[in-house]
Amino acid sequence: MGAPLTARGSEPKQDRSRATRQRLLESAVTCLAEHGWTGSTVTVVAEHAGVSRGAAQHHFPTREDLFTAAVEYVAEERSAVLRGLPQPATTRAAVEAIVGLYTGQLFRAALQLWVAASHEPQLGPRVSALEARIGRETHRMAVRLLGADESVPGVRETVQGLLDMARGLGLANLLSDDSARRGRVVGQWARLVDAALRD
Repeated sequence: MGAPLTARGSEPKQDRSRATRQRLLESAVTCLAEHGWTGSTVTVVAEHAGVSRGAAQHHFPTREDLFTAAVEYVAEERSAVLRGLPQPATTRAAVEAIVGLYTGQLFRAALQLWVAASHEPQLGPRVSALEARIGRETHRMAVRLLGADESVPGVRETVQGLLDMARGLGLANLLSDDSARRGRVVGQWARLVDAALRD
């Protein structure tokens, strides 16, 4: 006697549950990036994910539960992006890769979480802790991409200044397409960083 037949396209309940949770987290990030904190209700996120509000609340009983989980998801996604960046051939390519971290959807979502955390007690401590971790990882990644030697005086500050500049470019990009000016700034920063590392 063969194995019992299952409905076509069926999948184990646990796998469906994981997939639904993943869709909700991805939708929470997208909604934060597109609508901000006030526009990102559980209902909006559930609709975007294509699930019922009840299904969303099964996974995340409250809005705070959903978005604190989204904080962790954003942190993990940003960490994965950092770990996956290839070693660039030039300083210019390294600076472009670093700036690229601050001009995508993950940074937009993270920024909305920062703003929300400033007045949402449930989010504040978790966002602060995760951002501290991401900040350390980003700095280490920038040092690797640039091939920088931080034992040389001034190099650590140059790397940190580059990260601060990249964050500023990411903020400017929120309001309008800033790519033309960003390209010129990146070129100038690549020359400054190159000179600092050579010295």
